[in-house]
Amino acid sequence: MKIILKEDVENLGRKGGLVEVSSGYGRNYLIPKKLALEVTSSNLKMIEIERQALLKKVEQERQSFQGLIQKLNEVSLTFQRKAGEKDVIFGSVSSSDIKEGLEKLGFEIDKKKVLLDEPIKRLGNYAVPIKVFHDDRAEIKVEVVREEEAKEEKAKEEKEKKEEKEIKEVEKEAKETEKEAEEEIKGREEEKGIEEVKEEAKKEETKEGESEATVEGKEVKEEEAKKDEAKESGEEAKRDEGEAKEPEEEVQEEEKQAEKAGKETEKKHEGENQTPGEEDPEEKTEESKQ
Repeated sequence: MKIILKEDVENLGRKGGLVEVSSGYGRNYLIPKKLALEVTSSNLKMIEIERQALLKKVEQERQSFQGLIQKLNEVSLTFQRKAGEKDVIFGSVSSSDIKEGLEKLGFEIDKKKVLLDEPIKRLGNYAVPIKVFHDDRAEIKVEVVREEEAKEEKAKEEKEKKEEKEIKEVEKEAKETEKEAEEEIKGREEEKGIEEVKEEAKKEETKEGESEATVEGKEVKEEEAKKDEAKESGEEAKRDEGEAKEPEEEVQEEEKQAEKAGKETEKKHEGENQTPGEEDPEEKTEESKQ
């Protein structure tokens, strides 16, 4: 009988494959286990649709394993073994050893998929195929080294790692120092900027103060000028008043002198009109007062 496989069946075929098996094997095992469907003339069309769907699913699964294949192709495993003459190792490197090595790296691979024909029994480098999906395979690198050499190599690696770590620490310290220097310079620049701003503000205040002082000084000077003007005006007024009084005093003095001259003239005339021996009435009056 003809059947279409719904799952991979060892030594028979892969999912989606059309195969011919015995009726007993098909009806009593494959079909009840849902590993296959019987192909008949009545369900041929339906079987073809099912087959295409299964093939599409297979292709999707294959594509999903491509990433795993790429990662496995980059894997390199190293095993340390004691060895004698002609690089023959004591013991071997088996599929189980390789499986455990892959597990340590995070790969879950069945031991049967490690396609190692026989255990490795010599020092050296090997390419080991790993079955991933149907015919799709990856290939990992396996190196078997002498245990003593491995120790030396390990010591060398540790030394290199230590040196690399020290270099990174020095670089880190240098970067931190550089960063601190940059921050310090930046801080100084900011501080300098603040000082400049303060200085500018102080200058502005000084200018404003000077302007105010100038204005106040100008006002004081104007006030003093006004006072001087007023003083000068007062002095001029006094001078004018003094000048006005002087002619009046002169007139008064002239009047006094005229009056005195008149009196003297009168006296002279009176003296001329008196008889000899007759005293002047004024002189008599003065004598009687005495």
